[in-house]
Amino acid sequence: MADQYRSDIPDLLGVSAVPLYSLRDVSKLFTGPGEQIHILQGLCLDIQEGETLAVVGASGSGKSTLLHILGTLASHTAGELFFRGRDVSALSGAAKAAVRNKEIGFVFQFHHLLPEFTTLENVAMQAIIGGASRKEALARAEEALFRVGLADRAAFNVGTLSGGERQRAAIARAILQRPAVLLADEPTGNLDEKNGRRIAELLLELNTADSMAMIVVTHNPELANCMGRCFELKSGELYEQTR
Repeated sequence: MADQYRSDIPDLLGVSAVPLYSLRDVSKLFTGPGEQIHILQGLCLDIQEGETLAVVGASGSGKSTLLHILGTLASHTAGELFFRGRDVSALSGAAKAAVRNKEIGFVFQFHHLLPEFTTLENVAMQAIIGGASRKEALARAEEALFRVGLADRAAFNVGTLSGGERQRAAIARAILQRPAVLLADEPTGNLDEKNGRRIAELLLELNTADSMAMIVVTHNPELANCMGRCFELKSGELYEQTR
């Protein structure tokens, strides 16, 4: 077990050392007919600002559940989860939504782009939902598409994009608000090897440019090896892999 988290312990420079995420005995329990299923059991982990981390494991091991808990899309059953020193359990629904919109970017295996809108409009929606004007949102979306190499596809309907282009558009949407962390669930899962490698390279470029933390759930060993740390989720527990 890791030492108990204390946000009031100063670092060597005299500044409070608060991790981006701090998990203390975090568990997730599902109760079904006549049984209880422990998906996550007593997870203890600190994730620092700007850190890159991969989570691997068998299908059904709870990797996506962990990512949803980190993204405040799902709640944990027991333990404590802190995001930038804030107890996530103490946040209201509106406060969690604000954190998701401003500070957490999401990329999923299935891009969840809306086919009736252009690439630019799909990317801009995140800012519009966050309260930005349409003009500001579109300008920021243009910048995000440029950063992921899709500026020339901004006016195209997303149905005309290739699989790799759709995933890059989804990444542009995720980074629109310049979040502190990007949570990616199998971001290369539906891509061929060449496009998967391009997405991995793009994620690392964004991490370097913005000091944006990356937490990636993946079955792709090449992508996992690109991350600074790698953990295997097995029987509800996390095991750090040595390299």
